[in-house]
Amino acid sequence: MKETFQEVVAFIKNPTLEKSNDSGLFYRFKIFLHLLILSIITGFVFTPVFIIIEEMGLVNMDDHAIDDVFKKFSKPMIFFLTVVIAPVFEELIFRGPITLFKRKNTFKFAFYIFTILFGLIHITNYTITTSVILLTPFLVAPQLLVGAYFGFIRTKFHLGWSMLLHSAYNTFFMLIAFLSGAL
Repeated sequence: MKETFQEVVAFIKNPTLEKSNDSGLFYRFKIFLHLLILSIITGFVFTPVFIIIEEMGLVNMDDHAIDDVFKKFSKPMIFFLTVVIAPVFEELIFRGPITLFKRKNTFKFAFYIFTILFGLIHITNYTITTSVILLTPFLVAPQLLVGAYFGFIRTKFHLGWSMLLHSAYNTFFMLIAFLSGAL
């Protein structure tokens, strides 16, 4: 796990278009599992930040676009949308194109731009206010980081792996929400 974390950090600091030398399925699932755990930890690490932002009255976390989805659709449909549809389309849009950039500097630029766009698109989950705009870096930080993890696995293995990781990440948090009665 430590090695995977160090490899991901090195990749985020200097993204390169290099496939993994190890094509074994066991190895790929091991890295996938490490990245899933890292993604989940990232999600939980930012929870106190969101609590503080809400407690300070800066952003109403109850006024989130996902709440509208929960009111409009059944749990199975919500699960399908968040675990299948969103990961497939978001990965096609934000991770799919990055390997088209073959030159070192253009790949690095593309990786960062698509990762930032992935994070920023999630600000639309909030009602846009001055506070939301000012707090955008904090509000989308988890998506920026997991977007980088998704970009790492996409680059090293294949687009299908980033879709699978994105789906597993969303599945974990949807199950937490369903089981906690939040939905």
